[in-house]
Amino acid sequence: MNSLAAEAPAVNKPGTNGTCPEPHTNVTITDCGDSALVSKAVGLAPEPAWQLVHALADALNAVRLTGVHDVVPTYDALLVEFDCATTDHDTVRRVLAHEAARLGPHPAPATPPRRFVVPVLYGGEHGPDLPEVAAQLGLTEGEIIALHSGSDLTVRCLGAPAGAPMTDGPPFPKPVPRLASPRTKVAPGSVAVAGRQAVICPMPSPGGWPLLGRTPVRVLDLHSDPITAYRPGDTFRFVPIAPQQWSEYADLSLADCTDPAGTTDLAGQGGRHG
Repeated sequence: MNSLAAEAPAVNKPGTNGTCPEPHTNVTITDCGDSALVSKAVGLAPEPAWQLVHALADALNAVRLTGVHDVVPTYDALLVEFDCATTDHDTVRRVLAHEAARLGPHPAPATPPRRFVVPVLYGGEHGPDLPEVAAQLGLTEGEIIALHSGSDLTVRCLGAPAGAPMTDGPPFPKPVPRLASPRTKVAPGSVAVAGRQAVICPMPSPGGWPLLGRTPVRVLDLHSDPITAYRPGDTFRFVPIAPQQWSEYADLSLADCTDPAGTTDLAGQGGRHG
């Protein structure tokens, strides 16, 4: 898995811990330029590492440390951006190290995860890359749809643009290549895959991920705070719908599609209205 720590250049100051693990924690804390730090989980399997950095992000947000203006958790690393005129690396580092030691290597989620059941119209104009993905993986289009919609996929982090939900990919036999020529515009609600990941595009934007389908529900609510109903740790279950069912869901937002009991099956119910 790629991590933010692997992408961001680290600048270590003399006398700091650099990339050595902080005492009594499973994280390293490294300077990243003059106004950021990267904290990376170490010595843990991928799932516990993901849980630790997201719990650490929640803990740091709860502290509301003066000068910190953005906390961005990914798969196994956490970027903390701050105003260097208000605070400094050492102050933020001490708080991060304290919270990491308090949480321990296996913290419980700060909030229970929620489950969203997402209707998707696969193929055709909404999923123009479905045939090519099927050919690349040596599967039928029906098998691609069955794998994509056959299990709950966990939201791992929020990406660009506007908090796009980056989820675990479906259990395809091998990674899905990105498009050789990215599109200049992808419609909101488009459901895409690439590598071992899946995503819903929340707003019109360029994109190089193959499109399997599209959901008619609104992914973003610009009048809410936050504008996304989901957060890392929540799960999506994609459910195929027929073209004639599109209008049944077009007036819904993703927030309307929560399923606390984990029992909703849109396909089995014949649509929203049964």
